[in-house]
Amino acid sequence: METTARTSLGRRLDTRTARVCVVGQGYVGLSLAAAAAVEGFHVTGIDVDAERVAALAGGELVVPGVEEALFVQAAESGRLGFGSDYDPVATADVVVICVPTPVHEHRPDLSMVESAGRAVGERLRRGALVILESTTYPGTTEQVLRPLLERPRFRAGQQFWLAFSPERIDPGNVKYGLRTTPRVVGGIDEASTELAAAFYSTVVDDVNPVSGCRTAEMAKLLENTFRMVNIALVNELSALCAEQGIDTWEVIEAAATKPFGFMPFHPGPGVGGHCIPLDPTYLAWQSRRDTGRPFRLVELAQDINAEMPAYVARRIGDALGDRGVPLPRAEVMALGVTYKPDVGDLRESAAVKTLEMLAAKGARIRYHDPFVPRLQTDVLRLRRTPLTAANLEAADAVVVLTPHSQYDLDALTRRAGFVFDARNALRRRGDDRVVTL
Repeated sequence: METTARTSLGRRLDTRTARVCVVGQGYVGLSLAAAAAVEGFHVTGIDVDAERVAALAGGELVVPGVEEALFVQAAESGRLGFGSDYDPVATADVVVICVPTPVHEHRPDLSMVESAGRAVGERLRRGALVILESTTYPGTTEQVLRPLLERPRFRAGQQFWLAFSPERIDPGNVKYGLRTTPRVVGGIDEASTELAAAFYSTVVDDVNPVSGCRTAEMAKLLENTFRMVNIALVNELSALCAEQGIDTWEVIEAAATKPFGFMPFHPGPGVGGHCIPLDPTYLAWQSRRDTGRPFRLVELAQDINAEMPAYVARRIGDALGDRGVPLPRAEVMALGVTYKPDVGDLRESAAVKTLEMLAAKGARIRYHDPFVPRLQTDVLRLRRTPLTAANLEAADAVVVLTPHSQYDLDALTRRAGFVFDARNALRRRGDDRVVTL
Protein backbone atom coordinates (compact mmCIF):
# COMPACT_ATOMS: atom_id res chain seq x y z
CA MET A 1 0.00 0.00 0.00
CA GLU A 2 2.82 2.41 0.93
CA THR A 3 4.49 2.45 -2.51
CA THR A 4 1.18 2.57 -4.40
CA ALA A 5 -0.23 5.38 -2.21
CA ARG A 6 2.99 7.35 -2.43
CA THR A 7 3.04 7.11 -6.21
CA SER A 8 -0.64 7.97 -6.46
CA LEU A 9 -0.34 11.07 -4.29
CA GLY A 10 2.76 12.18 -6.14
CA ARG A 11 0.87 11.91 -9.42
CA ARG A 12 -2.06 13.95 -8.09
CA LEU A 13 0.31 16.63 -6.88
CA ASP A 14 2.00 16.78 -10.29
CA THR A 15 -1.32 17.08 -12.10
CA ARG A 16 -2.87 19.45 -9.51
CA THR A 17 -5.76 17.05 -8.99
CA ALA A 18 -5.01 16.61 -5.27
CA ARG A 19 -7.55 18.18 -2.93
CA VAL A 20 -6.08 20.47 -0.27
CA CYS A 21 -7.33 21.59 3.13
CA VAL A 22 -5.59 24.40 5.00
CA VAL A 23 -6.52 24.56 8.67
CA GLY A 24 -6.26 28.09 10.05
CA GLN A 25 -7.01 31.13 7.92
CA GLY A 26 -4.75 33.73 9.40
CA TYR A 27 -2.33 35.42 7.03
CA VAL A 28 -0.15 32.28 6.88
CA GLY A 29 -2.90 29.79 6.12
CA LEU A 30 -4.88 32.08 3.84
CA SER A 31 -1.80 32.99 1.81
CA LEU A 32 -0.99 29.32 1.28
CA ALA A 33 -4.59 28.40 0.48
CA ALA A 34 -4.84 31.19 -2.08
CA ALA A 35 -1.50 30.31 -3.69
CA ALA A 36 -2.45 26.63 -3.98
CA ALA A 37 -5.80 27.54 -5.58
CA VAL A 38 -4.07 29.81 -8.08
CA GLU A 39 -1.76 26.93 -8.99
CA GLY A 40 -4.74 24.73 -9.86
CA PHE A 41 -5.60 22.81 -6.68
CA HIS A 42 -9.09 22.71 -5.24
CA VAL A 43 -8.62 24.14 -1.75
CA THR A 44 -10.77 24.47 1.35
CA GLY A 45 -9.69 26.93 4.02
CA ILE A 46 -10.91 25.90 7.46
CA ASP A 47 -11.19 28.30 10.39
CA VAL A 48 -13.13 28.19 13.65
CA ASP A 49 -13.99 31.89 13.29
CA ALA A 50 -17.35 31.74 11.52
CA GLU A 51 -17.40 35.49 10.85
CA ARG A 52 -14.01 35.34 9.17
CA VAL A 53 -15.11 32.36 7.08
CA ALA A 54 -18.28 34.16 5.97
CA ALA A 55 -16.35 37.27 4.98
CA LEU A 56 -13.72 35.33 3.05
CA ALA A 57 -16.37 33.25 1.31
CA GLY A 58 -17.98 36.51 0.25
CA GLY A 59 -14.76 37.68 -1.33
CA GLU A 60 -13.85 40.12 1.44
CA LEU A 61 -10.17 40.09 2.44
CA VAL A 62 -10.39 40.57 6.20
CA VAL A 63 -6.97 39.13 7.07
CA PRO A 64 -4.12 41.67 7.25
CA GLY A 65 -0.82 40.65 5.67
CA VAL A 66 -2.28 38.68 2.75
CA GLU A 67 -1.44 39.87 -0.75
CA GLU A 68 -4.68 41.28 -2.12
CA ALA A 69 -3.98 40.41 -5.76
CA LEU A 70 -3.29 36.79 -4.80
CA PHE A 71 -6.52 36.52 -2.83
CA VAL A 72 -8.58 38.06 -5.63
CA GLN A 73 -7.05 35.74 -8.21
CA ALA A 74 -7.72 32.70 -6.03
CA ALA A 75 -11.31 33.76 -5.34
CA GLU A 76 -11.98 34.33 -9.02
CA SER A 77 -10.54 30.91 -9.92
CA GLY A 78 -13.51 29.17 -8.32
CA ARG A 79 -11.15 26.70 -6.67
CA LEU A 80 -10.97 28.30 -3.21
CA GLY A 81 -13.69 27.67 -0.64
CA PHE A 82 -14.02 28.16 3.11
CA GLY A 83 -15.72 26.44 6.01
CA SER A 84 -15.86 26.25 9.78
CA ASP A 85 -16.08 22.46 10.09
CA TYR A 86 -13.48 19.82 9.38
CA ASP A 87 -15.59 17.57 7.15
CA PRO A 88 -13.58 18.40 3.97
CA VAL A 89 -10.56 16.72 5.59
CA ALA A 90 -12.21 13.36 4.95
CA THR A 91 -11.66 13.73 1.20
CA ALA A 92 -8.45 15.77 1.27
CA ASP A 93 -5.15 14.51 -0.13
CA VAL A 94 -3.11 17.23 1.61
CA VAL A 95 -3.93 18.81 4.98
CA VAL A 96 -1.80 21.73 6.16
CA ILE A 97 -2.16 22.95 9.75
CA CYS A 98 -1.43 26.67 10.19
CA VAL A 99 -2.92 27.51 13.58
CA PRO A 100 -1.46 29.93 16.14
CA THR A 101 1.02 28.76 18.77
CA PRO A 102 1.04 31.59 21.34
CA VAL A 103 3.09 31.86 24.50
CA HIS A 104 1.48 32.20 27.94
CA GLU A 105 3.58 32.94 31.00
CA HIS A 106 6.76 32.01 29.10
CA ARG A 107 5.34 28.62 28.16
CA PRO A 108 4.30 27.48 24.67
CA ASP A 109 0.57 26.96 24.21
CA LEU A 110 -0.07 24.14 21.75
CA SER A 111 -3.77 23.84 22.50
CA MET A 112 -4.77 24.96 19.01
CA VAL A 113 -2.37 22.49 17.38
CA GLU A 114 -3.80 19.76 19.60
CA SER A 115 -7.39 20.72 18.82
CA ALA A 116 -6.72 20.80 15.09
CA GLY A 117 -4.79 17.53 15.30
CA ARG A 118 -7.69 15.74 16.98
CA ALA A 119 -10.20 17.03 14.45
CA VAL A 120 -7.97 16.10 11.51
CA GLY A 121 -7.15 12.71 13.01
CA GLU A 122 -10.84 11.81 13.32
CA ARG A 123 -11.33 12.36 9.58
CA LEU A 124 -7.97 11.76 7.91
CA ARG A 125 -8.11 9.24 5.08
CA ARG A 126 -5.55 6.69 3.98
CA GLY A 127 -2.86 7.96 1.66
CA ALA A 128 -3.13 11.61 2.76
CA LEU A 129 -0.27 13.98 3.59
CA VAL A 130 -0.39 16.13 6.74
CA ILE A 131 1.96 19.10 7.14
CA LEU A 132 2.37 21.25 10.23
CA GLU A 133 3.42 24.86 9.61
CA SER A 134 2.81 26.34 13.05
CA THR A 135 6.01 27.53 14.73
CA THR A 136 6.88 25.37 17.69
CA TYR A 137 9.69 23.60 19.52
CA PRO A 138 11.56 20.61 18.03
CA GLY A 139 9.69 17.37 18.54
CA THR A 140 6.16 18.78 18.33
CA THR A 141 5.31 17.16 14.98
CA GLU A 142 6.33 13.70 16.11
CA GLN A 143 5.56 13.82 19.84
CA VAL A 144 2.41 15.97 19.95
CA LEU A 145 0.73 15.96 16.54
CA ARG A 146 1.54 12.43 15.36
CA PRO A 147 -0.24 10.59 18.22
CA LEU A 148 -3.37 12.67 17.57
CA LEU A 149 -3.46 11.59 13.94
CA GLU A 150 -2.73 7.90 14.41
CA ARG A 151 -5.17 5.17 15.37
CA PRO A 152 -5.04 1.37 15.31
CA ARG A 153 -3.77 0.16 11.92
CA PHE A 154 -3.43 3.77 10.77
CA ARG A 155 0.18 4.85 11.21
CA ALA A 156 2.26 7.75 9.96
CA GLY A 157 4.69 6.60 7.30
CA GLN A 158 2.47 3.64 6.45
CA GLN A 159 -1.16 4.72 5.94
CA PHE A 160 -0.49 8.46 5.77
CA TRP A 161 2.46 10.86 5.54
CA LEU A 162 3.56 13.54 7.99
CA ALA A 163 5.96 16.50 7.70
CA PHE A 164 6.85 19.92 9.09
CA SER A 165 7.53 23.04 7.03
CA PRO A 166 7.88 26.34 8.90
CA GLU A 167 6.09 29.35 7.48
CA ARG A 168 8.35 32.18 6.38
CA ILE A 169 5.90 34.87 5.31
CA ASP A 170 7.08 38.39 6.04
CA PRO A 171 4.03 40.70 5.92
CA GLY A 172 4.67 43.87 3.98
CA ASN A 173 7.80 42.54 2.27
CA VAL A 174 7.47 43.49 -1.40
CA LYS A 175 10.65 41.68 -2.45
CA TYR A 176 10.14 38.26 -0.88
CA GLY A 177 6.66 36.78 -0.97
CA LEU A 178 5.38 33.26 -0.55
CA ARG A 179 6.68 32.07 -3.93
CA THR A 180 10.09 33.72 -3.78
CA THR A 181 10.96 32.83 -0.18
CA PRO A 182 12.72 29.42 -0.01
CA ARG A 183 11.05 26.67 1.98
CA VAL A 184 12.50 24.16 4.43
CA VAL A 185 10.74 20.78 4.58
CA GLY A 186 11.36 17.84 6.89
CA GLY A 187 9.25 14.70 7.21
CA ILE A 188 9.10 11.79 9.61
CA ASP A 189 10.59 9.63 6.85
CA GLU A 190 11.93 9.92 3.32
CA ALA A 191 8.53 9.51 1.67
CA SER A 192 6.92 12.18 3.83
CA THR A 193 9.73 14.60 3.06
CA GLU A 194 9.55 13.85 -0.65
CA LEU A 195 5.77 14.33 -0.86
CA ALA A 196 5.78 17.52 1.21
CA ALA A 197 8.55 18.91 -0.98
CA ALA A 198 6.53 18.00 -4.07
CA PHE A 199 3.53 19.90 -2.72
CA TYR A 200 5.47 23.04 -1.83
CA SER A 201 7.30 22.96 -5.15
CA THR A 202 3.99 23.85 -6.79
CA VAL A 203 3.74 27.17 -4.90
CA VAL A 204 7.36 27.99 -3.99
CA ASP A 205 10.32 28.35 -6.34
CA ASP A 206 12.98 26.91 -4.01
CA VAL A 207 12.31 23.99 -1.64
CA ASN A 208 15.04 22.66 0.65
CA PRO A 209 14.47 19.18 2.14
CA VAL A 210 16.21 18.39 5.45
CA SER A 211 16.75 15.18 7.37
CA GLY A 212 13.64 15.34 9.53
CA CYS A 213 10.94 17.30 11.33
CA ARG A 214 13.11 18.28 14.28
CA THR A 215 15.71 19.89 12.04
CA ALA A 216 13.04 21.91 10.24
CA GLU A 217 11.45 22.93 13.54
CA MET A 218 14.80 24.05 14.97
CA ALA A 219 15.71 25.95 11.80
CA LYS A 220 12.65 28.15 12.20
CA LEU A 221 13.53 28.95 15.79
CA LEU A 222 17.12 29.75 14.84
CA GLU A 223 15.99 32.18 12.14
CA ASN A 224 13.94 34.31 14.51
CA THR A 225 16.24 33.89 17.52
CA PHE A 226 19.10 35.18 15.37
CA ARG A 227 17.12 38.32 14.60
CA MET A 228 15.92 38.79 18.16
CA VAL A 229 19.42 38.50 19.66
CA ASN A 230 20.94 40.93 17.18
CA ILE A 231 18.13 43.43 17.69
CA ALA A 232 18.81 43.22 21.43
CA LEU A 233 22.48 43.91 20.74
CA VAL A 234 21.80 47.16 18.86
CA ASN A 235 19.09 48.14 21.35
CA GLU A 236 21.60 47.94 24.19
CA LEU A 237 24.21 49.65 22.03
CA SER A 238 21.80 52.54 21.42
CA ALA A 239 21.51 53.13 25.17
CA LEU A 240 25.30 53.13 25.54
CA CYS A 241 25.74 55.49 22.60
CA ALA A 242 23.12 57.88 23.97
CA GLU A 243 24.94 58.05 27.30
CA GLN A 244 28.21 58.83 25.53
CA GLY A 245 26.85 61.32 23.02
CA ILE A 246 27.45 59.05 20.02
CA ASP A 247 25.05 58.75 17.08
CA THR A 248 23.98 55.07 17.10
CA TRP A 249 22.75 55.18 13.52
CA GLU A 250 26.01 56.64 12.24
CA VAL A 251 27.87 53.86 14.06
CA ILE A 252 25.72 51.19 12.39
CA GLU A 253 26.11 52.80 8.97
CA ALA A 254 29.88 52.92 9.43
CA ALA A 255 30.08 49.28 10.52
CA ALA A 256 27.90 48.26 7.56
CA THR A 257 30.53 49.50 5.11
CA LYS A 258 32.46 46.31 5.89
CA PRO A 259 31.57 43.92 3.05
CA PHE A 260 31.91 40.75 5.13
CA GLY A 261 31.35 39.53 8.68
CA PHE A 262 28.71 42.14 9.56
CA MET A 263 24.96 42.43 9.05
CA PRO A 264 23.22 45.66 10.07
CA PHE A 265 20.36 45.55 12.56
CA HIS A 266 18.60 48.63 13.86
CA PRO A 267 17.35 49.70 17.30
CA GLY A 268 13.78 50.63 18.05
CA PRO A 269 11.11 50.64 20.78
CA GLY A 270 11.31 46.84 21.00
CA VAL A 271 10.25 43.85 18.91
CA GLY A 272 6.73 42.95 17.85
CA GLY A 273 4.64 40.69 15.67
CA HIS A 274 3.83 37.04 16.03
CA CYS A 275 7.35 35.63 15.56
CA ILE A 276 10.37 37.43 16.97
CA PRO A 277 8.99 38.22 20.45
CA LEU A 278 7.58 34.70 20.87
CA ASP A 279 9.52 32.07 18.93
CA PRO A 280 12.73 32.22 20.99
CA THR A 281 10.61 31.47 24.06
CA TYR A 282 10.02 27.98 22.66
CA LEU A 283 13.76 27.44 22.50
CA ALA A 284 14.39 28.75 26.00
CA TRP A 285 11.49 26.76 27.45
CA GLN A 286 12.58 23.53 25.78
CA SER A 287 16.17 23.99 26.93
CA ARG A 288 15.07 24.27 30.54
CA ARG A 289 12.60 21.39 30.19
CA ASP A 290 14.87 18.93 28.42
CA THR A 291 18.33 19.83 29.71
CA GLY A 292 17.69 21.76 32.91
CA ARG A 293 19.86 24.58 31.57
CA PRO A 294 18.75 28.10 30.72
CA PHE A 295 19.40 29.35 27.21
CA ARG A 296 21.15 32.35 28.69
CA LEU A 297 21.76 34.40 25.56
CA VAL A 298 18.13 34.11 24.46
CA GLU A 299 16.73 34.98 27.86
CA LEU A 300 19.03 37.97 28.24
CA ALA A 301 18.12 39.24 24.77
CA GLN A 302 14.42 38.88 25.60
CA ASP A 303 14.91 40.94 28.75
CA ILE A 304 16.73 43.71 26.86
CA ASN A 305 14.06 43.96 24.18
CA ALA A 306 11.27 43.86 26.76
CA GLU A 307 12.80 46.89 28.49
CA MET A 308 12.91 49.02 25.33
CA PRO A 309 9.37 50.53 25.46
CA ALA A 310 10.07 51.85 28.96
CA TYR A 311 13.50 53.09 27.85
CA VAL A 312 12.05 54.93 24.84
CA ALA A 313 9.32 56.47 27.00
CA ARG A 314 11.99 57.61 29.45
CA ARG A 315 14.08 59.13 26.63
CA ILE A 316 11.03 61.02 25.36
CA GLY A 317 10.31 62.30 28.87
CA ASP A 318 13.91 63.41 29.35
CA ALA A 319 13.96 65.20 25.99
CA LEU A 320 10.72 67.01 26.83
CA GLY A 321 12.13 67.95 30.23
CA ASP A 322 15.20 69.44 28.55
CA ARG A 323 12.77 71.68 26.64
CA GLY A 324 10.97 72.74 29.78
CA VAL A 325 7.92 70.53 29.23
CA PRO A 326 7.14 68.04 32.02
CA LEU A 327 5.96 64.67 30.74
CA PRO A 328 2.83 64.63 32.92
CA ARG A 329 0.15 66.33 30.88
CA ALA A 330 2.43 66.72 27.83
CA GLU A 331 0.68 66.35 24.48
CA VAL A 332 2.26 63.43 22.56
CA MET A 333 1.32 62.73 18.94
CA ALA A 334 2.49 59.29 17.74
CA LEU A 335 2.97 58.40 14.08
CA GLY A 336 2.40 54.67 13.54
CA VAL A 337 1.35 52.11 16.14
CA THR A 338 1.51 48.74 14.33
CA TYR A 339 4.44 46.44 15.00
CA LYS A 340 6.15 47.18 11.66
CA PRO A 341 5.73 49.56 8.72
CA ASP A 342 3.04 48.98 6.09
CA VAL A 343 1.32 46.16 8.01
CA GLY A 344 -1.94 46.49 9.94
CA ASP A 345 -0.91 44.13 12.74
CA LEU A 346 -0.86 45.23 16.37
CA ARG A 347 0.29 41.95 17.90
CA GLU A 348 3.02 42.52 20.48
CA SER A 349 3.49 46.04 19.09
CA ALA A 350 6.34 47.80 20.88
CA ALA A 351 4.92 51.11 19.65
CA VAL A 352 1.70 50.49 21.57
CA LYS A 353 3.64 49.45 24.68
CA THR A 354 5.65 52.67 24.47
CA LEU A 355 2.47 54.74 24.33
CA GLU A 356 1.09 52.84 27.33
CA MET A 357 4.25 53.71 29.26
CA LEU A 358 3.89 57.39 28.34
CA ALA A 359 0.21 57.38 29.31
CA ALA A 360 1.06 55.78 32.65
CA LYS A 361 3.38 58.73 33.32
CA GLY A 362 0.54 61.17 32.69
CA ALA A 363 1.14 62.14 29.06
CA ARG A 364 -1.91 62.84 26.91
CA ILE A 365 -1.65 60.50 23.94
CA ARG A 366 -2.91 60.95 20.41
CA TYR A 367 -1.93 58.85 17.43
CA HIS A 368 -2.31 58.36 13.72
CA ASP A 369 -1.96 55.11 11.84
CA PRO A 370 -3.49 54.46 8.41
CA PHE A 371 -4.21 50.85 9.38
CA VAL A 372 -5.69 51.41 12.86
CA PRO A 373 -8.84 53.55 13.20
CA ARG A 374 -9.20 52.68 16.90
CA LEU A 375 -6.64 51.67 19.49
CA GLN A 376 -8.02 49.80 22.47
CA THR A 377 -5.82 48.19 25.11
CA ASP A 378 -6.03 47.76 28.88
CA VAL A 379 -4.53 51.25 29.18
CA LEU A 380 -5.51 53.13 26.01
CA ARG A 381 -8.91 53.91 24.48
CA LEU A 382 -8.17 56.11 21.50
CA ARG A 383 -9.50 57.05 18.11
CA ARG A 384 -7.19 57.95 15.27
CA THR A 385 -6.30 61.66 15.15
CA PRO A 386 -6.31 63.34 11.73
CA LEU A 387 -2.93 64.43 10.41
CA THR A 388 -3.70 68.12 10.23
CA ALA A 389 -1.14 70.89 10.60
CA ALA A 390 -3.01 72.12 13.68
CA ASN A 391 -2.85 68.73 15.41
CA LEU A 392 0.86 68.34 14.69
CA GLU A 393 1.69 71.88 15.81
CA ALA A 394 -0.29 71.43 19.03
CA ALA A 395 1.79 68.45 20.12
CA ASP A 396 4.61 68.94 22.59
CA ALA A 397 6.24 65.91 20.98
CA VAL A 398 5.65 64.21 17.64
CA VAL A 399 6.96 60.66 18.06
CA VAL A 400 7.81 58.54 15.02
CA LEU A 401 7.28 54.93 16.14
CA THR A 402 6.25 53.07 12.97
CA PRO A 403 7.21 54.92 9.78
CA HIS A 404 4.68 53.70 7.23
CA SER A 405 5.80 54.34 3.66
CA GLN A 406 2.75 56.47 2.89
CA TYR A 407 3.87 59.05 5.43
CA ASP A 408 5.67 62.10 4.05
CA LEU A 409 7.57 62.47 7.29
CA ASP A 410 9.52 65.55 6.23
CA ALA A 411 6.28 67.37 5.49
CA LEU A 412 4.49 66.04 8.59
CA THR A 413 7.23 67.08 10.99
CA ARG A 414 8.20 70.37 9.34
CA ARG A 415 6.11 72.45 11.75
CA ALA A 416 6.54 70.27 14.82
CA GLY A 417 8.27 71.93 17.71
CA PHE A 418 9.95 68.68 18.80
CA VAL A 419 10.25 65.28 17.11
CA PHE A 420 11.46 62.06 18.72
CA ASP A 421 12.44 59.71 15.90
CA ALA A 422 12.60 56.19 17.34
CA ARG A 423 13.39 54.64 13.95
CA ASN A 424 15.76 57.18 12.36
CA ALA A 425 13.16 57.46 9.63
CA LEU A 426 13.87 61.17 9.09
CA ARG A 427 17.63 60.65 8.84
CA ARG A 428 17.97 64.21 9.99
CA ARG A 429 21.21 65.09 11.74
CA GLY A 430 22.11 68.51 13.09
CA ASP A 431 18.46 69.49 13.62
CA ASP A 432 17.94 70.57 17.21
CA ARG A 433 14.23 69.82 16.95
CA VAL A 434 14.84 66.11 16.24
CA VAL A 435 16.12 63.53 18.73
CA THR A 436 16.82 59.97 17.59
CA LEU A 437 16.98 56.82 19.64
